[in-house]
Amino acid sequence: MAILNVDDVKISLQKFGLYDYVVFVLMLISCAMIGVYFGFIKKKAKKGGAEADYLVGGRQMRVIPVSLSLIASFISGISLLGTPTEIYVYGVQYMYIVGGVISMGFIMMYIYLPVFHNLQLTSTYQYLQTRFDKRIRLFGSVLFTFATMAWLPIVIYVPALAFNQVTGVNVHLITPLVCVICIFYTCVGGLKAVVWTDVIQTVLMFGAMLLIIVKGTYDVGGFSVVMDRAVSSGRIEGPDMRFDMTTRHSIYSCVIGGVVYWLKTNAVSQNMIQRYLSLPTLQDAKRALWTFIAGTLILLALCCYSGLLIYAKYHDCDPLTTKLAKAKDQLLPLLVMDTLGDYPGLPGLFVAGVFSAALSSLSTGLNSMSAVVLEDFFKPFSNRPLSERATAIIMRAVVGIFGALCVVLVLVVEKLGAVLQLSMSLGSVSNGPLLGIFTIGVLIPWIEGTGAIIGGTIGLVIMSWVCFKAQIAIASGELAFNPKPVDTQGCSYHFIASEPMSMLAINATVPPVVEPPSDPGFALYHVSYLWYTLMGALITIVIAGIISFLLGPNNPDEMNPKLFAPFVERILDRRRRRKVAHSQPRIELADSAFH
Repeated sequence: MAILNVDDVKISLQKFGLYDYVVFVLMLISCAMIGVYFGFIKKKAKKGGAEADYLVGGRQMRVIPVSLSLIASFISGISLLGTPTEIYVYGVQYMYIVGGVISMGFIMMYIYLPVFHNLQLTSTYQYLQTRFDKRIRLFGSVLFTFATMAWLPIVIYVPALAFNQVTGVNVHLITPLVCVICIFYTCVGGLKAVVWTDVIQTVLMFGAMLLIIVKGTYDVGGFSVVMDRAVSSGRIEGPDMRFDMTTRHSIYSCVIGGVVYWLKTNAVSQNMIQRYLSLPTLQDAKRALWTFIAGTLILLALCCYSGLLIYAKYHDCDPLTTKLAKAKDQLLPLLVMDTLGDYPGLPGLFVAGVFSAALSSLSTGLNSMSAVVLEDFFKPFSNRPLSERATAIIMRAVVGIFGALCVVLVLVVEKLGAVLQLSMSLGSVSNGPLLGIFTIGVLIPWIEGTGAIIGGTIGLVIMSWVCFKAQIAIASGELAFNPKPVDTQGCSYHFIASEPMSMLAINATVPPVVEPPSDPGFALYHVSYLWYTLMGALITIVIAGIISFLLGPNNPDEMNPKLFAPFVERILDRRRRRKVAHSQPRIELADSAFH
């Protein structure tokens, strides 16, 4: 009996049949039909007109659908495929970020969410003009546009990788098709279509992950086998307590850096805030926040366990070394086809789940872009009010143009490496300065507009340099991270090992050797990517504070207290009352002297 080579094994695992395509296509059709329903059948404007109906659902959405939409929007295909890869390659240190997620919930609930919800905004960048001036609003909108366009192509590329792994279909054939469907239902249905497609997509995500976990665990011999193999390989370990900012994942970077990263992506991001603003009351928004956090933690736990399951399945034949998986983020799809490939329709359900995660994030990003472009780029510079028809054309044109641009940018993303760290690193270039500006806005009334824009610009320049240098250092090998051990002695097929043994043709006898990286010494761009957002925010706040006090700070007593977090608002109110109380006796004394 001839021994298979790795290409034969790869082809044998591509069992994506008719039933799988039917399941996948049904998911796309259901999304399109939801868009048709809200765009043409149930097309009625609530209070605030067609624009509010399209962008914030008439501010009459319900908590559960919005909560599920928040989960689907945030947990993209990047998380579904990138998190298991992270756990497989580096172990569970990343999962201590749950401490940051929970902390973010309390900070957002008491500081950021009340401000935005009480002001009833459509674009969060309207707040920046009210608090500072039009320059800051435009600056924030430009940064948001940059960050979104750096993130969305990654969101599209990841599920295309999964589809390629299970079907062999070229990445660049599937991405335009799926994007057209997403652009269609986002264009015609607005926020309501986005939210309700997200509901379906969230159910599919959870269903797909549970399915692979249950069947995969059964196949490897049970939960105890998964845990034993994870512990013995060092993938399950306690938190790294060293305070070393160059350590990729430590308890400090995951919790402190993680809470700041999640604050930007949830507390002040247009993508997420637009959902909270669609709810009628602040209490509804708070309930949606904690439902979102609970759902996100559950899904992160499922992704973490699936990474351990991948190792349990391939503990003696690493698919990355053998090139059975061409890219790191194809590990979970490989497990799916290995585990569920003989059950018609189930691989299709998994791919539908991964694509659902991508579609929800893409539709959220495009819908938010339409809000920002309309509110921040067109309205402030229009000489007269836009007609309802012009507004509708602008909102839908933005979705179409930026959606098409995302498809083109997939070609760039394809060259850039593992997606989880990449997406968080690129996003932090603009996320840090943006979070710094919003934090100044809601917490520090003394800082004025010129200081904020100079601080934000310097923060953006420094973080762009840090991220750029870090990506070069990773590509050149100057900055490297020690992966957990893998083995190939149990392989039953011929393969040519990936680096560092690419010159050796081996037949499942030699485990791959991982050379420890040489110490490159400390440089600013060597710090963990989880610190990037915090670095950008602190640089922005410190520079803004210095410039404001040099130019002359704001007088807090002249500021609108509703622009600040509730506890800052109470402090400002007490200051005003004390001033009134102190001035009152002097007025009475002057009156008595006059008489």
